[in-house]
Amino acid sequence: MKFLDSIEIKVKAGRGGDGVVSFMRSKGKPKLGPDGGDGGTGGSVLIVGTHRLNTLSSLRYRAIYSAEDGVRGGSKRCRGKCGEDLILPMPVGTVVYDDATGEKIGELLAEGEELLVAIGGRHGLGNVHWVRSTHQAPEEFRPGALGEEKDLKLELKLLADVGLAGFPNAGKSTLLSRVSAARPKIADYPFTTLVPNLGVVELAGDDYIQRAFVMADVPGLIEGASEGRGLGLQFLKHLERTSVITYLIDVANPEQQPAEALRILMDELANFSPELAGKRSLVVLNKIELVEPAELELQAQLLTAAGHEVLTISAVTGQGLNSLKQRLYTLVSEEKLNQSLLVDPVPVVDMDERTNSPHA
Repeated sequence: MKFLDSIEIKVKAGRGGDGVVSFMRSKGKPKLGPDGGDGGTGGSVLIVGTHRLNTLSSLRYRAIYSAEDGVRGGSKRCRGKCGEDLILPMPVGTVVYDDATGEKIGELLAEGEELLVAIGGRHGLGNVHWVRSTHQAPEEFRPGALGEEKDLKLELKLLADVGLAGFPNAGKSTLLSRVSAARPKIADYPFTTLVPNLGVVELAGDDYIQRAFVMADVPGLIEGASEGRGLGLQFLKHLERTSVITYLIDVANPEQQPAEALRILMDELANFSPELAGKRSLVVLNKIELVEPAELELQAQLLTAAGHEVLTISAVTGQGLNSLKQRLYTLVSEEKLNQSLLVDPVPVVDMDERTNSPHA
């Protein structure tokens, strides 16, 4: 299925069923009183997050997604059936906007998380609601209300712990395939990766404690990506939710020094989003099997002197990959801990203070 991370759709909640004007009848007798029932409430439209999907492509085959209308009420005070809600499964990481106003409605960050995007129409009322001592045979009723109708813009931002940022042919896909079970397309020419790829990186350890993190490989950036050049702008958003940015640099590239490559990459991320550029980062020099040890040490020292944490690896031979996985896992764990500490703790209420009673 074609990868799709942005789409516009129209959703329409169901109309409420009309109330009814009806009177009790008996053979040979006139009207005995009102008994018109209420209509059913229109179905609402909800979206729900699921890990079983990783693209919005399944939504492109319909122009309008409509919930079921409520059914008209009946006699003998019978209420009409409520319309069925329409539940649309979407990938975890989907952000929902009102396309007309640009307002963010919400986002799906967990499996099974639901978001109500269009409310079903109010049910109609039967004529029994208009009975008064001076109005015994009402013929008034309330029709069902229309359900909400919205144009939505959906954007998918992948949920990953580590995001790989690098130029085309830097070895991101090779690295992802070596440290996880992901199998992205790999070739010796640029732009082989045209869609983001996710992989779960597992670390060896205690059988009862799973140590793992999710790594995302996005299509290669080029200078000017934040301004729309190449594929970078389209996929930079997938790095926004990552905890750690890994700048993967081809240390064997004769046309570009690692320090210059890193500067361009960091500038592109900063131009796209200052928050993205401010994330915890790690610089990884790849393809070390193609350079002399002295040159590799020199380049690593230059980056370290500039204040960057640097690791060296060969995604092809596997050299340095275990150290890289261990370090990334540590960085991700530290970032998650920092995020949890930012949440205000629940205040502990003294029982005596809560009841305004003095201590014994």
